[in-house]
Amino acid sequence: MKYAYGYYKKAADYILDIIKDEVEIGLVLGSALGGIAEIIQDKVVINYKDIPNFLMSTVDSHEGKLIFGTIGNKKVLCMSGRFHYYEGYDFERLAIPIRVFKLLGVKKVILTNAAGGINTDFKPGDIMLINDHIKLTGPSPVRGVNIPEFGKRFFDVSDMYTKSLREIAKKIGKRENIELKEGVYYFAVGPQFETPAEIRAMRILGGDAVGMSTVTEAITAAHCGIQVLGLSLVTNMAAGVLDQPVTTEEVDLEGRKAKEKMEKLITNIIHEI
Repeated sequence: MKYAYGYYKKAADYILDIIKDEVEIGLVLGSALGGIAEIIQDKVVINYKDIPNFLMSTVDSHEGKLIFGTIGNKKVLCMSGRFHYYEGYDFERLAIPIRVFKLLGVKKVILTNAAGGINTDFKPGDIMLINDHIKLTGPSPVRGVNIPEFGKRFFDVSDMYTKSLREIAKKIGKRENIELKEGVYYFAVGPQFETPAEIRAMRILGGDAVGMSTVTEAITAAHCGIQVLGLSLVTNMAAGVLDQPVTTEEVDLEGRKAKEKMEKLITNIIHEI
């Protein structure tokens, strides 16, 4: 299915009619990280199902709500729950949320996710700043007829995970005594967790953490000219790193344990970007 500019504008107009304000910063909360939305003040909550031409979250740990409000003195639009290829959405449809963000005035977006640790120097509970990604599966979310209102047909992605935002995050991590790793996020389509052999291959190719989200949003943001900060919470070690199976329970557990640390980090980052 091909989407024209008006398709996205209909969703943005519906949201704008409710929030009645432009947005400065977008925030996307990944698996087990929905509780971070509690830091938003003066909330206006919109259910995804009510937004024209938007998508529906089908994952239990994703709330499925758009939350507008303030963090410090910044106006923030937060997706509590995101969308994934494994839910049955085509890659092109996964461009919808970020394009709607663009139409609402978002200039910077913070993308969070729960990830499996490939790098054996990592451990559950670590936070990794994404400095690049590897995506070797599936088409681009911005394939098809280009929509010039969003960006050029061909566009540079060498600074997709904006270095200046990473530097701010590192400064805050040091100041607040929050250790931050840095590395490459490897995109896997899921929903099955990766095999030990796949993880070994990902490590050889340069992946430090693996997950099933974030990359389509980052590509769409780069096309739209939105700066990106990517934060991966390492909730488990990837398959084969430890002699134990990978489970959703450990993902949820580490998400709950890291909630306070992630809230503190994100709050301070939003204050300064």
